Amino acid sequence: MLSYQHAYHAGNFADVHKHLTLYAVTDYLLRKKTAITYIDTHAGRGLYPLATKETQRLQEYREGIWPLWQTREQLSDPLLNGWLNAVTAAQPEAQELTLYPGSPWWLSQPLREHDRLRLFELHPGEHQHLNAQTLPPQAQRIYGDGLAGLAAMLPVATPRLCVLIDPSFERKAEYQEVADTAAYTLEKARHGIVLIWYPLLPAGHHHTLLDTLKASGVRKIWRSELLLRAPGEQTHGMYGSGMLVINPPWGLGERLAAAMAEITPCLGEKSRHVAQWWVEE
Repeated sequence: MLSYQHAYHAGNFADVHKHLTLYAVTDYLLRKKTAITYIDTHAGRGLYPLATKETQRLQEYREGIWPLWQTREQLSDPLLNGWLNAVTAAQPEAQELTLYPGSPWWLSQPLREHDRLRLFELHPGEHQHLNAQTLPPQAQRIYGDGLAGLAAMLPVATPRLCVLIDPSFERKAEYQEVADTAAYTLEKARHGIVLIWYPLLPAGHHHTLLDTLKASGVRKIWRSELLLRAPGEQTHGMYGSGMLVINPPWGLGERLAAAMAEITPCLGEKSRHVAQWWVEE
C-alpha cells in the first residue's frame, strides 16, 4: 500500500518525539571521530512546508511543533533548546515557522565527509519530493523498499551504524516485518543503534512489534512513549507515539526525560511521557 503521505501529519507531536530522539542520538554519536553509516528506511519528503494543502488539512503541527515554537524563549532544557535551534536553522526566515524538517534533513545536517547516509523511499511521489531537496554528496536517495534495502546493505563498511525505521504502519503486517528486520540488523551489526518509531492506536497492534522483539533475544532496548491523551479516551487515531532505541547511547534516557518534562506541559494537560529500560541484559 502506497497511499501514505506524511505531509498530512508533518510537525505533529509524534514528529517532535521521533526527531528529538534522533537528534539526541546523532548528537552523541558525533562525539567520536569514527565514521557512521546512517540508514533511513522510510525517508519521506525531507522538508514539509506547513502552508501546503495537505498539511493545512489536518494542521496536526498545532499539537506538536507549534506550541513549542511559540514558547521557545521560555524553555531552558539544553537538549530541547539545541533541537529547537536546529528547527530555526531550517526556516527561510528565522522568526517564522514555515517549514518542518523531516528525518532526511535531521540526518543530513550532522554528516561529516567520511560519514554516509542512505535514504529509502518507496512512494513515487514522496521520492520525487525527496529528490528535489538539496542534500550533501554523502547522502544517497534510493527508490525502493527500505526494510529490504537495509537488510541487503548489511554489514556496512563503516565502524558504526545508526538506523531509523518509521513506516506508516498502515498494514498490520508491518509490525512483524519491522521487528524481524530489526532483529536481523542486530545479528549483522551487534553494536548498531536502531531507532524504531511506532504509533499508539486503540487497536494495540504495536504489541506485535514489542512481543516479537522481546522473543528475538534483542537486548539493551530503551522504550519511550509520549501520550497526548489517555489510551481509552478515543476510539480511533493516535493517542500517543512510541520510540524504541536499541543500543542507546549512554545517558540518552536522562537527557530525553529532562526535555520531555518541558515538552509535555506545552502539549496539553493530559500529555505525559513514560520511559523505561524495556529489556536489559
